[in-house]
Amino acid sequence: MNQKKVLFKIHTFLTHWQQCMTKKQFVFLLSVVVGMSAGLAAVLLKIAVHTISNLAQHPIIVAHSNLLLLFPLLGLGLTYFIIQRILGGQLIKGLAPLHFAIAQNNSIISPQQTYAQLVTSPITVGLGGSAGLEAPIVITGAALGSNYADYFQLNYAERTLLLACGVAAGIASAFNAPIAGVLFTIEVLILDISTTGFIPLLIAAASGALMSKIILQEGDILSFQLQAPFNYHNVPFYVVLGLLSGFMSVYHARLFVKVEQYCRHLSPNPYLRMLFAGWMLALILLFFPSLFGEGYNSIKSLAQMHPQDLFQKSILRNVITNDWLLLCCISLVMFFKTVATAITLGGGGNGGNFAPSLFVGSYLGFLYAKWINLLNISQLPVANFTIVGMAGVLSGLYHAPLTAIFLIAELTGGYALMIPLMLVSSISYLVSKTIEPHTMDTKQLARHRKILSGDKDANILVTMQVKNLIETDFARLYDTDYLEELIQAITVSERNIFPVVNKQNKLLGIVMLSDIKNIIFKKELYNQITIKTIMKPYPDVILLADDVMTIVEKFETTQAWNLPVLSEMGYIGFISKSKLFSAYRTELIHRTIR
Repeated sequence: MNQKKVLFKIHTFLTHWQQCMTKKQFVFLLSVVVGMSAGLAAVLLKIAVHTISNLAQHPIIVAHSNLLLLFPLLGLGLTYFIIQRILGGQLIKGLAPLHFAIAQNNSIISPQQTYAQLVTSPITVGLGGSAGLEAPIVITGAALGSNYADYFQLNYAERTLLLACGVAAGIASAFNAPIAGVLFTIEVLILDISTTGFIPLLIAAASGALMSKIILQEGDILSFQLQAPFNYHNVPFYVVLGLLSGFMSVYHARLFVKVEQYCRHLSPNPYLRMLFAGWMLALILLFFPSLFGEGYNSIKSLAQMHPQDLFQKSILRNVITNDWLLLCCISLVMFFKTVATAITLGGGGNGGNFAPSLFVGSYLGFLYAKWINLLNISQLPVANFTIVGMAGVLSGLYHAPLTAIFLIAELTGGYALMIPLMLVSSISYLVSKTIEPHTMDTKQLARHRKILSGDKDANILVTMQVKNLIETDFARLYDTDYLEELIQAITVSERNIFPVVNKQNKLLGIVMLSDIKNIIFKKELYNQITIKTIMKPYPDVILLADDVMTIVEKFETTQAWNLPVLSEMGYIGFISKSKLFSAYRTELIHRTIR
């Protein structure tokens, strides 16, 4: 009852101020509400995961280590049950649906997603699924922002802005890193935001981080203490780490997709897929227990120079007798993290790749520095390379170098490593972007031309509807008509182009007004010259199934200002270059967030 009273008071408060404020002022107010809501959701999700994970690793259960291996399967089973029986099979996974919602669905996200992630991802990850919580947090924040805007009947640009506020607040709360939250939103969602529109993002991110700061304990958030200052003599080694991070990002993205798709198509029976995924995770965890859950504790172990802790519960613990074997086993953990994450999500679990990217990056940085030291090539600060490696793989995987730089800077509480962070993140980004032009989340969308990541102009074009560009007020002629019919059409038409069709509506050619100036006033020819003799071929045609990017390419190739549109039923109308440009300008104004 008290909860209903609180919600009613919040509703009354917001409705009152909506009537008293300007639209822009009210959006600022909602950015605070969205930021606090998304921040609270992220905090609740973190608490839920830690609670479930602590229960799963209770001393009584740990004493029976074989029982612990069954938890990933239990997590997948419970997650699938909730998705199918409670959520009706509707659950957003990964960031691709957010890109699609912004580009193709007016930034509308189902209200169900405001809570769906909170009841599924903690079970998957808390019970040992090797995935991250950041994607579920981002989706929840985006859904909250979208639905707040929808409830108060805001337009597309305002709804997109509040969706972005939810994303920024979610990341900010998850890491207590407000700057990284804002940058992640801009880099990953590829939004056009003006200076004024930038302010609500800052407010929301600060609000989300504040919720994390107030509620979560320091140990619940990933953070590090630098143990060595930056030494400029190590710059060449950081450059190599940047290259390795770029290649590792591509490895993770490609292998993840292949393994996840293999799991999804392994069997039409979802229960068999879960069994396979559960037992595979159990087998992997038997050797590499640090792959249990998010894996942030193992990252801290590496950064604090306690790598031996990673194998205390492993069946390999008695085999690892020296540093060389230890590094080989840590290398296997790094490569198997990608497989474990793909199996978790492909087997029916819910989570994301943000945390795995940090995991893989930290292991890469640790291994690289440790090998250099053991081979006596140099003596590198291993902890620093472990931390910087996280930024490298995160930057390469999400094509978000600024996010990676400032996230790690905020996690370490300062900017002492700013130079190596900038070097490693930018180099990794360039390597990854060169090999994979699209991120793992947007690759499929780009392949089907639903969104073209990183190209804002192209993103607008691919979202435009071809049917809205077709003009049908062209006077059509038949090939059996005479010049007289053309003259009559000219008198009633405002167009200077006339399509020529047969009785079956098949387009045969076109007549341009400029091509008949020499005969238009010769009345004696009106009943002698047929349209078939004066028509000319059209430079190209637009098919109704073509997307706008294809249409733009045809205009560029032909240098025409008008092209006919055909369907299976024949001629429909024309699309003009001027109409296309006008629609683009309108859409650009519509989508610019002010």
